[in-house]
Amino acid sequence: MTHVTILASPNPKDAQHARFVWRDEQGCARTAGALAQALSLGLHQGGSAVIELRGTLGAGKTTFTRHLLRALGVEGRIKSPSYAVVESYELPGFTAQHFDFYRFNDPQEWEDAGFRDLFAAPGLKIVEWPEKAAGLLPAPDLYIDIDMSATSDTERTVQMAARGETGRAALTAMQASPSPAETGGSSHD
Repeated sequence: MTHVTILASPNPKDAQHARFVWRDEQGCARTAGALAQALSLGLHQGGSAVIELRGTLGAGKTTFTRHLLRALGVEGRIKSPSYAVVESYELPGFTAQHFDFYRFNDPQEWEDAGFRDLFAAPGLKIVEWPEKAAGLLPAPDLYIDIDMSATSDTERTVQMAARGETGRAALTAMQASPSPAETGGSSHD
């Protein structure tokens, strides 16, 4: 059996970057839809993608994940994995897994839970609170930092950084898509 190479996952300096501004939840949904479209073909062909979501409590990590999973075809209830730690969704051709490590007190809990095998399998892995499993997660394809606005309850500034072929291809496709620009404040670095 092949094991995932475990690396620390600091914010990459050598990555491709993009910046988006979500004025409201519809902006979040459009960005999630563009990302779903960018990742879909590779995932359906047996590929993998790891996405790290960062942001304070209430920033919109779970909301973004729900929109992403809906855009990929998940039907029915999409639950937050806050207590279960992971929720899995079977889609035609691949599995999407949503992890929330907020309740981890020690990164070793990731290893003890047996997540190495889940991350080694093909499919989509979306990780909230990745810093709680610091040093044990595989290097992500895409980092997404969501910052809440100091002046608006609904506005978010989103920084994305892509590493590796999967992340760079997804970010390039998103930047070419008109969907994220419709948020009324997108810009790309």
